[in-house]
Amino acid sequence: MEQSVGIMGMPGVGFFGMLVIGFIAGYVAEKAMNREHGLFTNILVGIAGSFVGGTLAGVLGLNYQGFLGNLIVAVAGAVVILWIFGRVRQSGVN
Repeated sequence: MEQSVGIMGMPGVGFFGMLVIGFIAGYVAEKAMNREHGLFTNILVGIAGSFVGGTLAGVLGLNYQGFLGNLIVAVAGAVVILWIFGRVRQSGVN
């Protein structure tokens, strides 16, 4: 059964769950990539990471649901975002 998800939603969790997942994913990615961000930035990176991770999971044919599945996908996407951002910053500074 396919679950429809709005533009500001994740499969299996509501809006508040998305914010909690965003914060946790942003925090975990921040620590994994040895960065220092604030609360708001962690939430934004985590939510953006959930979209990036969800897209990558879809391309790879991976299915995920619920809080834990969304958290894993969001952390992976947030790490990818921070890695790309770090590479862009490094290449911009000569």
